[in-house]
Amino acid sequence: MNTDDSIGIIGGTGAQGWGLALRWAAAGKKVRIGSRLKERAQEGAQKIRDILGTKSAEIEAFSNTELVATTSLLVLAVPFAVQIPTLTALRHSFRSGQMLIDCTVPLETTVGGSAVRLLGVWEGSAAEQTARHVPANIAVAAAFQNISADALRNIASLVECDVLVCADAGDNRERVRPWVEAIPGCRYVDGGRLENARLVESLTALLIGLNRRYKMKDAGIRITDLPESGRL
Repeated sequence: MNTDDSIGIIGGTGAQGWGLALRWAAAGKKVRIGSRLKERAQEGAQKIRDILGTKSAEIEAFSNTELVATTSLLVLAVPFAVQIPTLTALRHSFRSGQMLIDCTVPLETTVGGSAVRLLGVWEGSAAEQTARHVPANIAVAAAFQNISADALRNIASLVECDVLVCADAGDNRERVRPWVEAIPGCRYVDGGRLENARLVESLTALLIGLNRRYKMKDAGIRITDLPESGRL
């Protein structure tokens, strides 16, 4: 299993996952794109190489199952509607010591509702639901929910958004920091325990509403009066 100098994105061909892969590859990070079909992951990886204009971009393609079986640091970037089915299908591929960063948001669009409203989640948040559906020896964090996919794809511009990282262990929150800071314009903010993800997820629905009212695409959040590094 590889170490944390690379990251694997489950659902890396979707808007959010692919945007994160693009930004990290542009920053020189080792990125592994996963998809239900490996062919789709290969197409997504090649598109990133084409945009970056270099064959040296360290990006590989896998099926989601292959990805989880071989990668220690993972991101879950699938629509909320398929969150549980995806985790259920991958459950036996997880290995002790892995960490999974959840960026799922339970928007009402899952059931044909509004993108500016959240569904109620029994566990409290999509991230807490993820924690319930992976083996107990897998660390779960929540991050990147509030970044616009459009902002991620526009690599000519900074991503003007703080990233609140929630996890039950402080060391696990810090483990996400380098990946936040690799995205130009993003700042790491320690969001506390995983249960706080329910608050962070709700901000996404608010930002979508602001984008609609003000005819924008890339609304983000900034936390004022923090040390510049985001450290406590």
